[in-house]
Amino acid sequence: MFKRVMVAVAGIPFLFLVLCVLPPLATAILLAVMCAMAAWELMCAVQAWPDKRRAITLCAGLVPLWLHLDQTLTLFLLLLILFTMFLAAILAYERQAPVPFTHLTAAVFAGIILPLMLSCLLRLRQLPGGQALVFTPLCICFGSDSLALFAGMLFGKRKLAPRVSPKKTVEGGVGGLLGGVAGMAVLKGALALLARLSWYQGPSLGWRTVILLGLLGGLAGELGDLSFSVIKREFDVKDYGKLLPGHGGVLDRFDSVAFVAPLVWTLLSVFYSVR
Repeated sequence: MFKRVMVAVAGIPFLFLVLCVLPPLATAILLAVMCAMAAWELMCAVQAWPDKRRAITLCAGLVPLWLHLDQTLTLFLLLLILFTMFLAAILAYERQAPVPFTHLTAAVFAGIILPLMLSCLLRLRQLPGGQALVFTPLCICFGSDSLALFAGMLFGKRKLAPRVSPKKTVEGGVGGLLGGVAGMAVLKGALALLARLSWYQGPSLGWRTVILLGLLGGLAGELGDLSFSVIKREFDVKDYGKLLPGHGGVLDRFDSVAFVAPLVWTLLSVFYSVR
């Protein structure tokens, strides 16, 4: 527990500096590192395509950087990565060293899909008022995780998904949904205070938006947590990595964020007609 707290104490100011104070390029660079590390952790966890893991890691890191530099060509980059993966698989098959399709799909997810999901944090940073809105998925996930933990400890009786995550309970899941709303409420209060100080120029968050994003984000976060837990159970992995003491790897800490960020970016884009 002490290690987890210390990581949070050091990590929160660092995230605030990169995501809020520094320009969007800093967010893109941070996400590039995170995506590369997450891709490496996932490929190692599922023991997929050992001789191409470095290339997949590089591809994952390129996605947020390319997205920052030129969003219009992002599809071209993704197609290029995808075609290159399949070309490598074809050449491997011709050398009588076939790549299992499960390895190829793991590479596509680790090298393309997962980086796109996490890169939605960059998309949020690029919105009007993005210096504050980029924290929306983080507030939802932090509030959801915290309240789910306390609700599970105090009231948890019925198991939610015992084979996937034995410690999760239905009561904890409900607490997680309420925690997502609580996290959004804290963010709404912070934005209101910043608006009075003339620092925040972005869109305001009404209570309907707060409740909707909190509930849907809390649900998406729990789905993300369980989804990556399924992978760990299937391949008998305790943690994806050891980068963050007390937390595990990048995927262990940001699995729920990977699911929440795309949802939040999509909803805010619809609500405020910005992309």
